[in-house]
This record gives sequence, C-alpha cells and structure tokens, in this order.
Amino acid sequence: MNHPEGAVTDEVPGVAPRLRDLRRDRGLTLETAAGRAGLSPAHLSRLETGRRQPSLPMLLGLARIYGTTVSALLGEVPPERDAIVRGGPLGVSEADGWRYRQAGGSGRAMQALRVRVPYGTEGDLVRVHPGEEWLYVLEGRLRVALGETLHDLDPGDSAHFDSLTPHRIASLDRSGAQLLFVHTLLQSSAAELCLGNGIHRL
Repeated sequence: MNHPEGAVTDEVPGVAPRLRDLRRDRGLTLETAAGRAGLSPAHLSRLETGRRQPSLPMLLGLARIYGTTVSALLGEVPPERDAIVRGGPLGVSEADGWRYRQAGGSGRAMQALRVRVPYGTEGDLVRVHPGEEWLYVLEGRLRVALGETLHDLDPGDSAHFDSLTPHRIASLDRSGAQLLFVHTLLQSSAAELCLGNGIHRL
C-alpha cells in the first residue's frame, strides 16, 4: 500500500528507529524492503531517519513485510495476548488523513483496527499482497474495487476477500467512512516467497 512520495503526512513520532531496527532484524537491505513495499530506497531511508512520516497505508504494508503490526510499529502494543481491548478516546492515531485505533489484541495471526478512511483515499493505487482482508462499514459509504469490479458499500455491509486479488478502497462521502478492518499477518516461508519480486505494491 503506498501513497505518492511527495505527500505531506501528519507526524508519527518514534516510528523511524523502529522501522530501521525491524528491517535490520529481518536481514533485509534497504533496497529489498523498499521494493517489497513499492517505495524507492531513498523514500524508505527518509522514513527510517524521520525526515518523512509514513501514512497508515505505508505502515500497513511495512508491518506485513516485517511480520508485525501497525500498533507495534507505533509502540502501542498492549500486554501480550491480552484478550480485552477497551474502547474510549485514548489510543487514536492519525497519519495522512487516515485515523485508526487498535481493535484487537497483540501477538495474533491477524490484526484488527477501527479505521476512518478520508474522502477520495487511494484513487487508482491498487494493492496486491498475500493474506486475507475483512472490512465492515460502520458509517458512511465506501467503494471497494476487487479486480475489475466496483462495489459500493453502505453501513452494515462487509467485504471479505483474498488479498492477492488486486484491490483498493475509497470513501464516497466527503466526511469520510468509518470501518472495522481485519487483515492477516503472514510470517511463513510461503509468505516470504509471495512477498518477493513478483509483488511490489501492498
């Protein structure tokens, strides 16, 4: 998942050193990690040094590559295997117009988020990556493109699809859309193969 490299994003403090450390811990070069995320090495370098701030779609893509969660990248990991995640105003993060909060526990095979998608998000950017995604529209109208087919979703509608299907989402309302979003975190050797040179955009 990626956005134009020149996009201005809201500040996400503390993420730069974690991005660098995770890449090194996984034994990935800057060029390899950038290629898998659909970024240029120069842009990933700027993210790792804090000169640029990542959007939520970028964080989702990098979390998949590094086998972790967006919450972990942002240093917001609750106690391991905590089964309960409390609601409330705290714990909300925002990047590049996307607003989200953790909606599931850490250390699991999938990640659950509550997400606000801003109007017009993603445009023609298409994501392709291994795994599954499920989303449920809470408020607003959402357009989901799966392959060549467009689906307009209203509150109460949901979508569940294989993430290898080219896909993109966008809010149809100027006020944005609110949704529950769940995706798998693949950390197997098969996922490593799928994340190779054949697939660049997450």
